[in-house]
Amino acid sequence: MNTADFDFDLPEELIAQTPLEKRDASRLLIVNRQTGEFSDQHFDNIIDQLEPGDALVMNNTRVLPARLYGQKPETGGHVELLLLKNITGDEWEVLAKPAKRLHIGTKISFGDGRLNAVVIEELDHGGRIVRFDYEGIFLEVLESLGEMPLPPYIHEKLEDRERYQTVYAKENGSAAAPTAGLHFTPELLEKIAAKGVHLVHLTLHVGLGTFRPVSVDNLDEHEMHSEFYQLSEEAAATLRQVKAAGKRIIAVGTTSIRTLETIGNKFNGAIQADSGWTNIFIYPGYEWKIVDAFSTNFHLPKSTLVMLVSAFAGRKLTLSAYQHAIEERYRFFSFGDAMFVK
Repeated sequence: MNTADFDFDLPEELIAQTPLEKRDASRLLIVNRQTGEFSDQHFDNIIDQLEPGDALVMNNTRVLPARLYGQKPETGGHVELLLLKNITGDEWEVLAKPAKRLHIGTKISFGDGRLNAVVIEELDHGGRIVRFDYEGIFLEVLESLGEMPLPPYIHEKLEDRERYQTVYAKENGSAAAPTAGLHFTPELLEKIAAKGVHLVHLTLHVGLGTFRPVSVDNLDEHEMHSEFYQLSEEAAATLRQVKAAGKRIIAVGTTSIRTLETIGNKFNGAIQADSGWTNIFIYPGYEWKIVDAFSTNFHLPKSTLVMLVSAFAGRKLTLSAYQHAIEERYRFFSFGDAMFVK
């Protein structure tokens, strides 16, 4: 199966540039993979797709204001860094622009010297390892100097940073939001819990994989970037209980899916507390271990995310659902509408 098998024509005007005024005002396309039927709903109707005893699994990562603009003190040249992951201490992997001018030993200054960096390693695809120097607490310095790392297809400036955070975001560390969760409000989650659905949290810090397109024709040759994940013993115990009762584990977004399936693969289908790094790439032919249904946004053509959905629903049904969404003028990408695949 090739990358071109997941291509489709997407009108540019369907790319959502700004979040809706109300999070749960999004539209929701229900995709039934057993019958092949579609149903157009409002997002708050997702509660009707959940049954008492099910588990709704959400990624509680919190997005860092990870985009920094600075300059090289020696030349005055402008530099942009996107923080991807903390390697150790004050050393971070970053995406750099212009990377070709940032060699080992290059110094960069941000915010009139409140934050400084030096390049200590050069990586592929514009990646660099830098070491930061600052006074005080790094996250506080970052909050004052950094910008939210909106995807490159969003051109509007985000006035309220919290609109690029889920309402349950807790663990700092992501370079992008787990956008399928942006539709939920505290009120909707309260109603879901009151229905008897278990609300379960895990963590996957979204990194370079979100920004890296598939650049090879053969899917077997594509390598995903590693991202850190964590599932607590309390969460694992709840999920084991749900499975034992014959109920469903329903993931919110592809990051939750990748975490659960990473653990399922590691423990031969069992659910265990675990943490580590995953570069799992899910595409058609994959044998599912944990996830029974999921919600997700509408993704880029030829992206690993469309491939993941296709692994669950089948390529033909997935592309038909996307075509339906285009014809019905659904909003696409991070601030777009959602689909529920069961």
